[in-house]
Amino acid sequence: MGKDLHELLRSLRVWDVDLPAFDPATAPAEPLALFTDWFAQAVAAGQVEPHTMSLATADEEGLPDVRTVMLHGADASGWSFATHVDSRKGRQLTARPHAALGFYWPAQGRQVRLRGPVTAAPSTESQADLHARSTGALAAALTGRQSQVLGSLEELARTSEAAWERARHEPGTPVPTWTLYHLHAEEVEFFQGDAQRRHVRLRYRRTEGGWARELLWP
Repeated sequence: MGKDLHELLRSLRVWDVDLPAFDPATAPAEPLALFTDWFAQAVAAGQVEPHTMSLATADEEGLPDVRTVMLHGADASGWSFATHVDSRKGRQLTARPHAALGFYWPAQGRQVRLRGPVTAAPSTESQADLHARSTGALAAALTGRQSQVLGSLEELARTSEAAWERARHEPGTPVPTWTLYHLHAEEVEFFQGDAQRRHVRLRYRRTEGGWARELLWP
């Protein structure tokens, strides 16, 4: 008989590695520079899929939803991700154009949390983003119908196979529903874990005069 869930949970440990130090006094004046630095360090530390993140949205009734998506970029336009505008998260962003993002990099005991308004990029920018990605990404976008009820795995296989064939032979095929979104961060928090549980939390808040920085109790 295997272990039950509670036994498994009690047997687990977190951050069984040497964690880096983080002195918030040395942090840059704006969060994008620190995010870029931490992201590069996560890659160098061997963090698996550091570009994946949790995306939290809310529906028309205010009920929350969350899923894992891929970061497409981070610059002056904001932190970017993409989906079909008629998908579940696309519809939620249309109804309530605000979201939160969460990155977790256990290789270094680090988290980054962001929240703010979300805007949809123009169609030309969205299509350029899609066609700069892999053949598989285009095939998935062409398969479409994201979040709709699926009749069978056989139906998915047939539709996906046709989408892959088209993506290989027509790499410039547009997908009108594919939309690139930019989260314009109003708050960005950097969390550095500590083995003694003295975690360091640095929050950036956007103000009229620029970014304000403050420490938070762990």
